[in-house]
Amino acid sequence: MQNIKIIQSQDTYSVRQPVLRPGKPIESCVFIGDDDKTTVHFGIYCNDILAGILSIFKTSTSIFPEKEQYQMRGMAILPEHQKKGLGEKLLYKGEEYIKSKKAQVIWFNARENAVQFYKKTGFEIINNSFNIPDIGIHYIMYKKF
Repeated sequence: MQNIKIIQSQDTYSVRQPVLRPGKPIESCVFIGDDDKTTVHFGIYCNDILAGILSIFKTSTSIFPEKEQYQMRGMAILPEHQKKGLGEKLLYKGEEYIKSKKAQVIWFNARENAVQFYKKTGFEIINNSFNIPDIGIHYIMYKKF
């Protein structure tokens, strides 16, 4: 059985570390703004086990002129739960939440190996790729409402 619920920032670390920060200290899993009152974290559970996470931040980038922007960060599904549709369910839950906040733009930094996943769910790339040291090549992706 799968369900998605709001979780605390600290609950994300058990997925962020092995998927997004392997071999790095747990402190590398703390994102600026994790505990802001406008930030929300979603967890997707399979049989009561946290299998994936997504964090949503009310923040903006000058790349987009729209005032109401939200950034998705730290989306990750544990390897043993990947390729089962959980990422898509979590992504749609995040989009639904952001739409409810009357956002005009969702944006995020997508890892190179995740670009096709996001494209198939309607996100587009803007600008060229860039490197995040010790993490890899990324693209800024977005969707407007």
